Amino acid sequence: MNMSDIKLTQYSHGAGCGCKISPGVLSKILNKADHQSSFPNLLVGNDSNDDAAVFDLGNGEAIISTTDFFMPIVDDPSDFGGIASVNALSDIYAMGGTPLMAIAILGWPIDKLPPEVAGEVLNGARKVCKEAGIPLAGGHSIDCPEPIFGLAVTGRIPVENVKRNTGAKPGDLLYLTKELGVGIIATSQKKGISRPEHLEIAKKSMLTLNKIGIKLSTLSYVNALTDVTGFGLLGHLAEVCEHSGVSAKIRFSDVPRMPFIDEYLAQKCIPGGTFRNLDSYGHQIDGFPDNQLHLLADPQTSGGLLISVSPDSAESFEKFMHENGFPLKSFGEIVGKGEFLVMSMG
Repeated sequence: MNMSDIKLTQYSHGAGCGCKISPGVLSKILNKADHQSSFPNLLVGNDSNDDAAVFDLGNGEAIISTTDFFMPIVDDPSDFGGIASVNALSDIYAMGGTPLMAIAILGWPIDKLPPEVAGEVLNGARKVCKEAGIPLAGGHSIDCPEPIFGLAVTGRIPVENVKRNTGAKPGDLLYLTKELGVGIIATSQKKGISRPEHLEIAKKSMLTLNKIGIKLSTLSYVNALTDVTGFGLLGHLAEVCEHSGVSAKIRFSDVPRMPFIDEYLAQKCIPGGTFRNLDSYGHQIDGFPDNQLHLLADPQTSGGLLISVSPDSAESFEKFMHENGFPLKSFGEIVGKGEFLVMSMG
């Protein structure tokens, strides 16, 4: 088998975070799990569906622990390893933490794909870990029907700086650091109609680390922080609202999205994960037509950070973000708890 002829996406039934179990099914799984005993030092567990677990060390610092893995969303093995690694690291950054080290999780169909291809996946992961300033310190591998790769990552953070998806307040303004559309582009690639330059833009986005989360942890006016991945913008925003006891309103025209994305939506490049997402939380959403829902519920792989900011600090925040290379504009706001979790402003 010629390495250059291998297209990893042909060996998997799902793509990136689009193969996550839907929010509705995940809720049923977690509801069946036995409740664990109380651990006072566990600051963040799975009670609010946050991005990572956080454990207080008792000395003013906390350890952050997370894991994330999925099947290929791109054909190039090095890019696959890199994107999966950026995606896993994002959970640390979404809590405001600094990563310390990572270990790899590899499932490989050894009867279908050469081990050298898996080696390239690992090389892509090492490159990203080097960019993040951490070692890829080990891992575990199994023989698996489909290629799977990801990382388990450990990070640290001052306890006082931990950011959660639970602190949004009425009046807060909403911001997103990456454009939406990755799942749609991945689906267009599977259909064979994607333009190379559009794939390149999507790949660049997925390979961009959310390092800005470390700096965001020091800003007192950032009330809630999470990353947008497989549940789409609506799903992750709904989680923020549910666990903060609030609702949100979105101006669709201001939602960051890849400028060419309507071209693919018109060709029905809608991932199956979009419909699973809407089946899970669509009853909590109001006022969006289908064409908007298909973008807002699009499963993102290695998506951006969703940030809830106190309105009186919006100018300072936007200046701060611009100075750090993120010229952001608010796309919505947090409001008091209503009948729906997320609503359209029109």
